[in-house]
Amino acid sequence: MVKEIAAANLQERLAENPYPGRGIVQGRSPEGDWVQVYWIMGRSANSRNRVFVGENDLLRTEAADPAQLEDPENIIYNAMRVCGRRYIATNGIQTDAVYDGFAAGRNLADSLAAWHHESDAPNHTPRISGYIDLDAEEAWLSILKASPFGPEHSERHFFRFDRIEPGCGYAITTYAGDGDPLPSFFGTPYLLSLDDPARLWEALDADNKISLAVRRIAGDGTFDTQIINRYEAT
Repeated sequence: MVKEIAAANLQERLAENPYPGRGIVQGRSPEGDWVQVYWIMGRSANSRNRVFVGENDLLRTEAADPAQLEDPENIIYNAMRVCGRRYIATNGIQTDAVYDGFAAGRNLADSLAAWHHESDAPNHTPRISGYIDLDAEEAWLSILKASPFGPEHSERHFFRFDRIEPGCGYAITTYAGDGDPLPSFFGTPYLLSLDDPARLWEALDADNKISLAVRRIAGDGTFDTQIINRYEAT
């Protein structure tokens, strides 16, 4: 039943959704290794002018054509980092804050205590973050989103998963779908099939998808990162 739900969500919440925005998935490969997925989407020319670049354990965004970059805020950032045996993925510059917090012995909530949703009114894009802890054998996801009582405040939601079956992962995205303004993600992270992580790229809207990275992490901490970019860097 769980596998059927995960497969149905892949169709209904991604393939039939023109704009879930940026997304993080944390789960297990069919072989049982940890898998971390991060993708970006874009509607504007500035958002679409991006590629993923991998450098050792770092994944970052970069302008595909630097001459066409208009505003780097919320566009250019480190998306994945590794702190010890913790594998971090976020949708913005808070990646470095989480890394620094972990290095100083803080937990995820404390590392994000000074952060809020993005300053891009009227969308008020949520900040989504997560990490996989190899030693604790658990995955975390979080979302900081505008409060319904006023966008000067943020709601803070944190989710811990200490059991994920092989071939499944928990997903969280910035948006519930397309719109103007864009509607923020609501509810709890949902299950997606990870039998073939590359299918996530196929499921994303062809007009709006930009880049996707899949990081596979073995129990000994070794990992490999596969990157798919829609555009080529110039």
